[in-house]
Amino acid sequence: MKIGDKVSFLSETGGGVIAGFQGKNIVLVEDEDGFQIPTPINEVVVIGNDDYSIAKVVAKTESKPKDNKSVKALLADGTDSDVDTDVEDVDIADKEVTFKMPAEERKGGNMLSCYLAFVPINIKEMTTTRFEAYLVNDCNYCLQYSFMTAEGNAWTLHSQGEIEPNTSLYIEEVGREELNSLLKMGFQLFAYKRDKSFILKPVVEVQLRLDPVKFYKLHSFQKTIYFDTPALLYTIVEDDKIAHPLHIDAAELKNKMAGNVEPSRLVSGKDTATKPQSAPRPRNSDELVVDLHIDALLDSTAGMSHADILNYQIGKFQEVLDKYSTQKGKKIIFIHGKGEGVLRHSLINMLNYKYKRYQYQDASFQEYGYGATQVTIR
Repeated sequence: MKIGDKVSFLSETGGGVIAGFQGKNIVLVEDEDGFQIPTPINEVVVIGNDDYSIAKVVAKTESKPKDNKSVKALLADGTDSDVDTDVEDVDIADKEVTFKMPAEERKGGNMLSCYLAFVPINIKEMTTTRFEAYLVNDCNYCLQYSFMTAEGNAWTLHSQGEIEPNTSLYIEEVGREELNSLLKMGFQLFAYKRDKSFILKPVVEVQLRLDPVKFYKLHSFQKTIYFDTPALLYTIVEDDKIAHPLHIDAAELKNKMAGNVEPSRLVSGKDTATKPQSAPRPRNSDELVVDLHIDALLDSTAGMSHADILNYQIGKFQEVLDKYSTQKGKKIIFIHGKGEGVLRHSLINMLNYKYKRYQYQDASFQEYGYGATQVTIR
């Protein structure tokens, strides 16, 4: 198809002339009234390819034609000296699109779901390929978004705009050398609908941690309904539930493990706590609580084997101990859960061989249940 082709709609009556294109899949069809209708290219069929270039005669407005006659009368009389017959060519593709398709809603789409997606440009060359970043709006709401990145505590606005309902929005192309600038990401979402009533949704504010290692593993990229190519998805909000916060609220974690209250933000996949029989003791300001459950550390474990998960948890354990190695007397509570005890045995083994000088013991059963170990820096 090309500009100027005459087309007819397949799914409804009517048609017009191709006035331009939007991307690869949308064609602008201009009807008899001059409205340009964005239409999927597979919904139209060419019925003629005559030259429909538009030209128009512009009448001078500085002075009236002789005897106040109309342009048509002057042409009929042959006295058309007051008529400007210079032809002005108009490029239809440059005309402003005046028609906007209403947002399509789908059943079950009134719960907020939004994802950050990385799609490899050449999935067959995983070690060298670059990636396209998209925001995916999988709900019936329009979303105003702000995408930020941080270095330390200093945040920088990375991208801002609006995403239409049930669509994906291209953000940028990134290479592996640029991933370090995206290690700490923040998103703010504001949801609404146009021209109709809707249920008010709370503003979403989420911080995510990007793991560059995943970009080197083919199994990190999974088939989705959003793209033809496998993609790596980071959940921002899903079914009105926000993703894991970047930083864990230690007080809220303790309440969760103690079974006192249902936390509003902390999500832990394994609750191994038993409800205490008495009020917990006051917290020591020297204590640090670290949850090693994988769903508290990562937003998704898609594509990770059990060995990958265990190695990631052990890596986080070492990272924390190394970070506080100079703070003598510092107490760190590691929440690992009971489960089959594989993670706990791995941690104890490291404490016995790599961190011999550190003292360790089971953490308070009252506060953390039976799945936590307390390490004291020595």
